[in-house]
Amino acid sequence: MGDTRTWDQVGRLVQWLDKNAEPASQADVTLLRVLKIGEEYGEVAEALHGAMGANPRKGRSHSWNDVQTELADVIVTSMVALATVAPDADRVLQERLEALVTRVTPGQAD
Repeated sequence: MGDTRTWDQVGRLVQWLDKNAEPASQADVTLLRVLKIGEEYGEVAEALHGAMGANPRKGRSHSWNDVQTELADVIVTSMVALATVAPDADRVLQERLEALVTRVTPGQAD
């Protein structure tokens, strides 16, 4: 369905986390991996403020490349969380993406 290499890499991250994180129940692991998305979002917000110079006290403290990198971190972190809760994360993501595209582009062929 999706990009196998990408999901293989996500799987490697999940395995590394499973092996190296502090011991925790599966419920706590799931909770922490989902909460990590919020932490990464905060880093995007900080980078965006910095790239736009929105904080007069800090000025332009980040670049647009920083924003892009932080957005990619949100995506990867979300994929790790999805892979943690869904045995077939690729299928879940592809089905959801198709549903969203169909909803906003009704009647349009691929």
